[in-house]
Amino acid sequence: MKITEFIKKELHGWKNFEIIGLGIVFTIIFANALILKDNPAAVINAICGILYTIIAGKGKISCYFFGLLGSACYIWLSFKNALWGNMLLYLCYYIPMQTIGIFKWKKHLKKDTKEITKIKLSTKERLKIIFAGFFGCLFSIFILQYFNDKSPIIDGITTFLSVLGMYLTVRRAIEQWIIWAIVNGLSLLMWLNIVIHGTKAYSTVLMWTVYFILAIYFYIVWKKELRN
Repeated sequence: MKITEFIKKELHGWKNFEIIGLGIVFTIIFANALILKDNPAAVINAICGILYTIIAGKGKISCYFFGLLGSACYIWLSFKNALWGNMLLYLCYYIPMQTIGIFKWKKHLKKDTKEITKIKLSTKERLKIIFAGFFGCLFSIFILQYFNDKSPIIDGITTFLSVLGMYLTVRRAIEQWIIWAIVNGLSLLMWLNIVIHGTKAYSTVLMWTVYFILAIYFYIVWKKELRN
């Protein structure tokens, strides 16, 4: 497939309000970076992260390219702020899973739109996810407290739920958006606290805010599509 044809397929299905909203968010990020002298890694991470989430929500495989770049920046930010759970999550899990996701999604693309086919978990699978999430979060919190993490409870919950969320993303399951909404909301609170205590990562706060909104938006979109 030619590059121009690939780009055309990837941009298919964008609504005007989505493009306008994305432009507004990016304008705020760049203005914030210039005025408040934000961390460059936070800016790149925010841009790539938002693009990843939107493109993933649209079921386009190109989301993983932005995901990999954004993950690299987030690893650096987490290291600088002693968020060991988030750092290890992105380094040892997100990057490998996003790489796997490229090949997994490639097997389930619709021929006409090049979007993935979406699925819904069975009741039994949902119960397994809830069970794993509860005990996994408790274990993560305990480990992070032992290593003196700055935010062991929120970091522990977001770390393990992100593991489940990424697994469901690769599986193309709608339930991922419920988990991402929880993760993004808690991560927003965590980074707000970090910024309040002096770290210049305003773009990261904005990124998690947008993530939270997008998780709810794409849950509604995917639910409507699966119903139809």
